[in-house]
Amino acid sequence: MLTHRRRESLSNADFGWLRAKHHITVFDGGNPDHEPVGNLMVWNDDEIAVGGGFPFHGHQDMEIITYVRQGVLGHRDTLGSDGLIHAGDVQVMSAGTGIRHAEFNKGDVPLKLYQIWLQPRTVGGAPQWNTRQFPKADRSGRFVVLASGFPDDEGALPVRADARVLAATLKASEQIHHVLAPSHSAYLVVASGRVAVNGEPMNAYDGVAITHATNVEIVAFEDSELVMVDAG
Repeated sequence: MLTHRRRESLSNADFGWLRAKHHITVFDGGNPDHEPVGNLMVWNDDEIAVGGGFPFHGHQDMEIITYVRQGVLGHRDTLGSDGLIHAGDVQVMSAGTGIRHAEFNKGDVPLKLYQIWLQPRTVGGAPQWNTRQFPKADRSGRFVVLASGFPDDEGALPVRADARVLAATLKASEQIHHVLAPSHSAYLVVASGRVAVNGEPMNAYDGVAITHATNVEIVAFEDSELVMVDAG
């Protein structure tokens, strides 16, 4: 079953320096129909103004994946980590027993990113942070696993959740066939372009919750970029 969450139906917030759309409702008054999908608890589409950012704040018992779509993200945390994450690259933070971090727009254009939160399979554990580059050319015409809690997904950033984060780029008229385990759900976002998912037309910035389906057929109407969470 597909549940289309169109861009205009998403909850949103505007703080001046931060404009966000929420594929999953994160505050009272948001769209009540946009509930978590499996262990996917948060998917925020954030735009952070030049010079803006989140000051030091804390998290606990959550797997937080950041996918940078445009610009440069600066990260610092209480583990001593200090990094720059560029467009197309991914950062993973396992909050575990607790971590504090700050994140800022370190570029000269608005910073656009996805913040994806996964419920861990167990609570606790030492906090960890990691990042790596994922060239977009490597995911042309196919899904590439960016972060995963499954050991068979070699090359992916590790997370402590029964889930994986994937991305793909498609040229116009290209197709992808993706198989989900019978017990799994998924959430897919069209980062750019226009596609059909199992025949359902989707525009840029739309999302779709996929449940009780093992086969996902995606056809691109124009050059497109996709990000998906297989939510275990």
